[in-house]
Amino acid sequence: MNLRRSDSWMRAAVLGLAGLAAALPVSAQYPGQVAKSSKEAPTLRAISVLEWTGEAGKPKSSRLVPVAVFDQGVLQDGGVYLARPQPLALAGEVEYELQQNGQPMGLFDIENTGQEQGSWVGYGSWKPLPTPKAKPSMDELAKMTINDEDSDRPVLHRKKHTDDAPTAGKGGDSTAGPAPADDPDRPKLHKKESSDGAGGSGGGTVADDPDRPKLKKEKKKKPEEVGHVDSLPGVTDPDRPQLKRGKATGYTLNVVPSLMGLPPDMQQAVAVSDSKDRPTHPWVFSWANPEDEAKMKSALEDVARDALGLKPAPPAPAPKRAARSKKLAPPAETLPPAPLTDEKFRVFELAYGSGATLVLTAHTDGTLAEQKFVTLIAQPDFYGNALVLLKYVAEGARLDETPRMRLVDAVDAMADNRGELLFELRGATGRQFALYRVLRGRAEKLLVTSGGEFGTASSE
Repeated sequence: MNLRRSDSWMRAAVLGLAGLAAALPVSAQYPGQVAKSSKEAPTLRAISVLEWTGEAGKPKSSRLVPVAVFDQGVLQDGGVYLARPQPLALAGEVEYELQQNGQPMGLFDIENTGQEQGSWVGYGSWKPLPTPKAKPSMDELAKMTINDEDSDRPVLHRKKHTDDAPTAGKGGDSTAGPAPADDPDRPKLHKKESSDGAGGSGGGTVADDPDRPKLKKEKKKKPEEVGHVDSLPGVTDPDRPQLKRGKATGYTLNVVPSLMGLPPDMQQAVAVSDSKDRPTHPWVFSWANPEDEAKMKSALEDVARDALGLKPAPPAPAPKRAARSKKLAPPAETLPPAPLTDEKFRVFELAYGSGATLVLTAHTDGTLAEQKFVTLIAQPDFYGNALVLLKYVAEGARLDETPRMRLVDAVDAMADNRGELLFELRGATGRQFALYRVLRGRAEKLLVTSGGEFGTASSE
């Protein structure tokens, strides 16, 4: 047999199968399988940002912006992933848990979707967390207690009659006697007569005896459902994955008015939707010595002032005096450090026992075109000094080229009990979101969304 000819035939067959696969309908785009009840089902997790104005829990206006979807072990852009036409992160009645520092603060149910200046956003209602059931009190537990002495002993009860003869009861007392032979209420056993009219062992039991007990055949357990998801309106792909679903509220939409633009009083919170329930993981770092926090903050503020050009120039050297002059030059006047506008300092513990991760953001004063913005990510080094892992500087006059970085919060984007830092990259007329992982002394960028246009940025 000619091996070369065999290889050529196999290669042609493979190319033919590839062409046939390419000609199939594009509706079944999802490559994986979703096994709802399997422990080995792929992790499906969506990360979004809820933005609102007004009071937390009772917003005046709000919108939910998708950021990322972690599916099949890969982070995807949540704004475009599996869009039909809305992306998977906003598909029918998806429920999100709102978090702050990793602690739940409410639920948000997607009830409608729309596009704002080219980007998909979700509209819905902010709901409180479900109240846990109260534990039963000691009195209620006492009532529920069963006497162990008689709990496993079966007891038969029969109707008492006035003509019952006394009998020796429990403890030697005479209570009830044996029932008379002609007691009409005494239960009796009846044997079905045989087909030839004779009783006893010689007769056979009638095959269609309605009183004969029958054994029910055990139903076979249905095989585990793999690849089954509930269909959504307008979606033809049966293998499309499904995030955590909220409760339907009928046809009436209880939607908070949409938030438009980027108002100065807009607030943000991380929103997480997962196909599984996972334990809460707070990101707050607890300092062993409060003085260490103040030391780290002061060190980062010094780095930020240097990056923003706020450090005063060193004083000019004093002119040399004649050797015979014994007068000393007056000491240079010490100026207070320049203020940092809109300074925010956060400290996270992004993994259990990982130590502190510091984030500082600030900008200079003035109009938007005059402002400069700085974002620092740092960790304490071996000697207790602030080690800067990322220094990001942007100018207000060039935000469309280099947007400013605004910290949203920490979030576990990949369901691995490790937090990532979620930033908003806000330009002059548009914005994006970015996820950073801090690990082994590095701040690595994991994902940047495609973003969208949201009008002119505020001059906060």
